[in-house]
Amino acid sequence: QLQLVESGGGLVQPGGSLRLSCAISGFRIDWYVIGWFRQAPGKEREGISCLTKSGASTNYLDSVKGRFTISRDNAKNTVYLQMNSLKPEGSASYSCAAAPAYACSGGPAFYKHWGQGTQVTVSS
Repeated sequence: QLQLVESGGGLVQPGGSLRLSCAISGFRIDWYVIGWFRQAPGKEREGISCLTKSGASTNYLDSVKGRFTISRDNAKNTVYLQMNSLKPEGSASYSCAAAPAYACSGGPAFYKHWGQGTQVTVSS
C-alpha cells in the first residue's frame, strides 16, 4: 500500500531555509509523479511543484519561483522540497502527493495519494 510521510517542518525566521522530505513506501518513486502542495488556514490548497519519473520538474507557484526547489533521492525513495528565503506568507501545512502518471499536474484533484502534511511557520 502506497504511503507518503512528510517531515522537516517547523518554526523558522523570515529569510531562513528549510528542507522538507517526503518518504514514500509501498511503491518506487520512479513509478509516479510527485507533487508538493501547501495550504494555509482559510485558504485553498496551492500546487508548488512536481517531479516526473524522468526527473523533469515543473514549478506552479509564481510567488516561490527561484526560492523553492524540488528534488529526489531514488535510493532513499524520498522527494525533497528545499525552501530558501522564507517569508511569513509561506506559513502553511505542506503536503506531498503521488499520481500514477507520466506528466505533472499542479491541480490537487490529479493526485490520489496524499501525506498528512508537515507544518511550516515563518515568524520572527
